[in-house]
Amino acid sequence: MKKFIVLFAIGVFMSSAVTAHAAKETWKQKFERVSDEYFDQVYFHYAPTQGTQVGYHQYDAQLEDESRKNIDAEIAALKSFEKRIEVIHPDAAAADFVPRSDREIVLSNIRSQLLTLETIRPWEKNADNYSSTCANGVFVLMERKFASPDERLRSLIAREKQMPAVLAEARVNLKNPPRVYTEIAIEQLPGIVSFFEHDVPLAFADAKDAALKTEFAQTNAAVIAALNSYLGWLKTDLLPQSNGDFRIGAEAFAKKLQYDEMVDLPLDKLLEIGWADLRKNQAHFNEVAKELEPTKDARAVLEELGENHPAPDHLLDAFRATFDGLVSFIRAHHIVTIPSDVRPIVEETPPFMRATTFASMDTPGPFEAHATEAYFNVTLPDPKMKPDEVEGYMHSFNVGTVISTAVHEAYPGHYIQFLWLPHAPSKVRKLLGANTDVEGWAHYCEQMMLDEGYGQPGAGAKDERESKFLRLGQLQDALLRNARFIVGIQMHTGKMSFDEAVAFFQKEGYQSKETAMVETKRGTGDPTYLYYTLGKLEIMKLREDMMKKQGTAFSLEEFHNNFLRQGFPPIKIVRKALLGDDSPAL
Repeated sequence: MKKFIVLFAIGVFMSSAVTAHAAKETWKQKFERVSDEYFDQVYFHYAPTQGTQVGYHQYDAQLEDESRKNIDAEIAALKSFEKRIEVIHPDAAAADFVPRSDREIVLSNIRSQLLTLETIRPWEKNADNYSSTCANGVFVLMERKFASPDERLRSLIAREKQMPAVLAEARVNLKNPPRVYTEIAIEQLPGIVSFFEHDVPLAFADAKDAALKTEFAQTNAAVIAALNSYLGWLKTDLLPQSNGDFRIGAEAFAKKLQYDEMVDLPLDKLLEIGWADLRKNQAHFNEVAKELEPTKDARAVLEELGENHPAPDHLLDAFRATFDGLVSFIRAHHIVTIPSDVRPIVEETPPFMRATTFASMDTPGPFEAHATEAYFNVTLPDPKMKPDEVEGYMHSFNVGTVISTAVHEAYPGHYIQFLWLPHAPSKVRKLLGANTDVEGWAHYCEQMMLDEGYGQPGAGAKDERESKFLRLGQLQDALLRNARFIVGIQMHTGKMSFDEAVAFFQKEGYQSKETAMVETKRGTGDPTYLYYTLGKLEIMKLREDMMKKQGTAFSLEEFHNNFLRQGFPPIKIVRKALLGDDSPAL
């Protein structure tokens, strides 16, 4: 009895202490605690591959569970955390801006994911999601050597054991998908199979544990068999039943923009903005083309520009060769502070990403402590392409767009963003971001660098003629993003067909047919890829507003540094941080 009384007294004391602690907990502390729980219990729990990518290696042996039961559980968890965060009411203190804006970022992330799972429903429509989940789950374990080969191989085996079930769930979940989605999955799968057959075993050739290697041979063979079976099923069963609609509709499109980018402009207003920028860039392209070739029309000059490209087997070297000049110019002209001298590694795009991307930057996660390499991925022509197809494809890597792409992906684009990420003010800002910030910055840099003088004779170009070609390349890339802006809205609101979108990229976006096809395919599954131009225009307006506010005290380098140290939030939040007001972003 005495022992019970003592235990009861201890229990009462602990309960009182917890109550007292809860009473003292500020809203910021509560938000930090609940947001940490959100990342642990929902965000990474249902996307463990993302956990590996950001450097949280407790997730390395887990793989996405694509069962309907798990999807429903994620929806319930998201709704629970939405309610928990909604009832945390921030104080109005000016010093609380970062946590107050972080609360909005987390809520928007939750609502975006709910919109995706409940309304857009890619798990029901997109066959490529399942096979690419398998490929990406392995790729993030082999790409960076954050642990010994044996330790990473052990995690890989654990993931591979779960992959046949992922592909089995695809057969249950996929219902009347859009034909283009199934075609993309079929197009990607041979490369994914080859990836498991050749690249994955090679990546773990240094593993020492013989038993592990034997087990890996078994699990890897099982994954290859499951992928081949899945490919056969897609061709014979799913493709004939793929008559669904990829369009998400105006309502979902507007909500996605609001949740992902904090942009709430009506779609018709956005189209006006998109068309105006398209026409402005076309006029500038035509003007420069006329200066180059007074007797030729812009289309002929565009063809001449496209023909001026490196050989396919020298493309990676062409990108590597841009780095020294870009870095020197950035430092000499005080464009932005470069926090590290380490360069990104240029390599070929992984197989499972090649169908819908020409180039990308793959940086280590913000919490990756050991393997900090960054990879600049470039998609080479498919070996199965005919010579004329290769030539058309390589037009996208002309002398101008090679520079523009290097600026976008590396200096001072995505790679510099990554180097600045440790300066972000919170965990939320390091893990969650808006594409208008991420891609908007990189696209803004393409124009900004030339406007600041890069690409002039002696500074990136050997003569005046090449300088004009570099400007044409930048403008061609801008027109590509302009076309994405308009195509995304028009296709997903039912005002433009797939074939009309392909033609639009060619005619209005000044792109080759091969590029137009890739870009239109991407747009079917990435509806709001207007974020490149949208973000660029928001950043340009922010810079203009900062110049008006600061006058002669304005410093471009300081502006860029202050922009980057915010992390990747929507531009609306960056504006508030830099300007201190809620003035319109556009």
